[in-house]
Amino acid sequence: MARFRGVVGYGEPAETAPGSGVFEDAITERTYSGDVIRDARQAQERDQVLDDISVQNSISIVADPYANEHFHAIRYVDWAGSLWKVTTVEVQRPRLILRLGGKYNGPTD
Repeated sequence: MARFRGVVGYGEPAETAPGSGVFEDAITERTYSGDVIRDARQAQERDQVLDDISVQNSISIVADPYANEHFHAIRYVDWAGSLWKVTTVEVQRPRLILRLGGKYNGPTD
């Protein structure tokens, strides 16, 4: 089993300007350690020049109190040199199991 140490990004909706009614995720990054418990990739063929690449990895992190309270706000994980979307978070105290999907292209810290 491979070890993991990296950044997890949390997104909480915040109004871009007071009274504008426009909200965007305000990102907070925190560093965690854990294990890569599944390491797989998938190329999704589509009618386009480049295939979409997604991973089907699962990363188990040791959760701190912040992670336990804000697991619903986890947006991405910095792993293998790229940011990956977190598609599912499974709570297995004292750990969180993060299932990754495609590349993350949203806001960062």
